[in-house]
Amino acid sequence: MKILPAIFMLIIIVSIHPVSAEPWTKSVDANITMTQYSYTDNWAGGEAGAMAWTFFSNSLAEKQINDMINNKNTLKLLFGQTHNQDKDTKKWGKPDKSNDLIDFESVFRFNLKTYVDPFAALRIESQFFDTSNSDNKRLFNPLTFTESFGISRVIIKEEKREWSARFGAGFREFINRDFLDMQTNKKETKTSNDGGLIFVNDFKTPLAEDRILLTSKLTVFQALFYSESDKIKGTPEENYWKTADIEWENIFTASITKYLMVNLYTQLLYDKEIARGGRFKQMLSLGLTYKLL
Repeated sequence: MKILPAIFMLIIIVSIHPVSAEPWTKSVDANITMTQYSYTDNWAGGEAGAMAWTFFSNSLAEKQINDMINNKNTLKLLFGQTHNQDKDTKKWGKPDKSNDLIDFESVFRFNLKTYVDPFAALRIESQFFDTSNSDNKRLFNPLTFTESFGISRVIIKEEKREWSARFGAGFREFINRDFLDMQTNKKETKTSNDGGLIFVNDFKTPLAEDRILLTSKLTVFQALFYSESDKIKGTPEENYWKTADIEWENIFTASITKYLMVNLYTQLLYDKEIARGGRFKQMLSLGLTYKLL
């Protein structure tokens, strides 16, 4: 975990070179969707009211710092809740979290004008509200830091279409703050880390005569070491960490009018340490959208 700070220090030193006059390329797409229905107290049929809302934003800030360094930053935010009404008492219960995501990544690419370019990247993943334990709710927990460096190639770079790939070494640190031990009733911060090889594929393209925008990201991480491997020796799960982790995310955005859009978000995850099968998440929404930049 000490490699990336040295690389970013090198980036700062190289950045002293004359700064490019090109402005930052910025975009912030934000939308909010809501569904609500209710019934009077004398409604027959056993139905109950409910309300669900979701906020989603996808932001980008990119700049050619100088002739040698390109910096690209992406931020995805997702949060939603569902409120349900008891069908017998008609009382509204406390809201349940339905979506929660904070995902920030910063990538520095060094343009050497060769077939591939070196890169260094930092990714931070978390959530706004950790409700995994109802007796110990925490903000911005857990945290996953991914530091990586290696080689990259921009395969396509157009105004509306972009395709790039990265391959190199990656190091991850997992932090679970104020973890509550149910036996001792004490809180402690649990940390672990692993390292190995990482492959990232980013793709963006318009579809259906530019009416739909597809943003896709595929990440594969193959761990070569794990800090907790000795603790799980002799258990059925002792080799699970050696299986590659896969994350495939797709965002389809279709603008119906200036302020009305349809958004389809899908995420496929495979991490054998969490579940032996793949996990799939899908969110389809129709709601209000606004391009801040």
